[in-house]
Amino acid sequence: MYQQFLKEIEMGSKNALIKKRIITYYIYNGSSTIPDLSKELDLSIPTVTKLIGEMFEEGYINDYGKLETSGGRHPHLYGLNPQSGYFIGVDIKKFSINIGLINFKGDMVELKMDIPYIFENSLEGMNELCNLILDFIKKLTIDTEKILNINVNVSGRVNPESGYSFSQFNFEERPLADVLSEKLDYTVTIDNDTRAMTYGEYMQGCVKGEKDIIFVNVSWGLGIGIIIDGKIYKGKSGFSGEFGHVNTFDNEIICHCGKKGCLETEASGSALHRILLERILKGENSILSNRINMENPLTLDEIIAAVNKEDLLCIEIVEEIGQKLGKQIAGLINIFNPELVIIGGTLSLTGDYITQPIKTAVRKYSLNLVNKDSAITTSKLRDKAGIVGACMLARSRMFEGAN
Repeated sequence: MYQQFLKEIEMGSKNALIKKRIITYYIYNGSSTIPDLSKELDLSIPTVTKLIGEMFEEGYINDYGKLETSGGRHPHLYGLNPQSGYFIGVDIKKFSINIGLINFKGDMVELKMDIPYIFENSLEGMNELCNLILDFIKKLTIDTEKILNINVNVSGRVNPESGYSFSQFNFEERPLADVLSEKLDYTVTIDNDTRAMTYGEYMQGCVKGEKDIIFVNVSWGLGIGIIIDGKIYKGKSGFSGEFGHVNTFDNEIICHCGKKGCLETEASGSALHRILLERILKGENSILSNRINMENPLTLDEIIAAVNKEDLLCIEIVEEIGQKLGKQIAGLINIFNPELVIIGGTLSLTGDYITQPIKTAVRKYSLNLVNKDSAITTSKLRDKAGIVGACMLARSRMFEGAN
C-alpha cells in the first residue's frame, strides 16, 4: 500500500503530494475537521472531502466521530489510523541501546531501554547492532510487514539527506543508511543523536508552542540541536550543532576530534569523568573513591547517581561544568535569541546542580535585553528524548522528506 503511495509521490502525482501534506498536517496537529483542513491547505472543501474519502478507504485515515458543537451540523473529526503502519527508532548510547516502536499516530507501542551494547566503531559493532534490532522486531506481536521505516540515531557528523555517517560506522563508499537497509531488510534512515533528541522534545516534551529553540545535549559529548521557526536546522551538510568543538580553552587536552581546547574537553560527561578521576587520584574524597581501581570502569551513570546522592566532590565538578557551559550558552542566546533553551542529555539528570550554574552564567554573560525572552529549562523526556525523537523521525522523514 505505502510503496505504491511513495512511488506516486516520487513521480510527482498531484493527489499523492496533497495526501502527503494531509498526513504531515495530522502528524503535527492530531485530528481535525474537513473545513479546518481545507483552510490550512488552502484547498476547496469538495477536494479535501474526496481525498479524505480515498485515504479512509486506503487505510491511512480514521473517522473519529462527530465533533460536539453548540449548534448547527456536527462536523466529523478525522485523523491518522494508528494501525495502518509502524515506525522503529534506535538510539545508540555508549554502553547500551534503546529501541522503540510507534504506531502511525505516534503512540509508543513497544519500548526497550538500556539493552546491553558496548559501542564499538567496527564492523562487528555494527553487525551486533543489527542483530539487536532484528531480535527486537522478532519479538513484536504486530504485523512486521507494516514496519515502514527504521531511524537510527548516530553521534557525530551525519548527513540525514544522503544517509552518510562520517564519524561512526563509515566502512564503505555507500551511505550507512543503505548498508543498514540491506542488513535489516527494511527502509532505514539515520540522523544525528542530538538532533533526534531535539525533535523528540519538540514533538512530545517540554515545548509548548515555542518555535525558536536550542536543545543542549550534555552527555558523554556535547552538542546542540537548533529549531528555527518550527523547523529543525541541519545546515548545508547536516553538520549543524557541533557546539562541543568550539575552540574555547587554552588547554593541552586533546579532544576526540583531534584538536585541543574544544569546549567538550571541559564541559561534558567525558570531562566530568576525567576530572573526577584526576581529583580522586590527587587525594580528594568521594563515595566513588573505591571504584577507581576496580576491573570494570567507572560509568557516567554512576557519577550522576553520586551527584544525586549529594557527593560533594561530584557536585562541585558538575557545578564548575555548569558555569563553563552557561558562559558559552550565553553566546548562543546572544546570537539566536531563542524562546527556549532546553538542557538535556545525561548530565541534565543532575537537575539544579547543573541548571542553576548555567542560569547564573547566562545572566552574567548574555545581554539582558536578549536573555529576558529566553526561558531555560531541563528536558521533560530526560533519558527517553533520543528514542522518542528517533521514532518520530522515522515517521516524519517518510512523509516530509527533510524535516
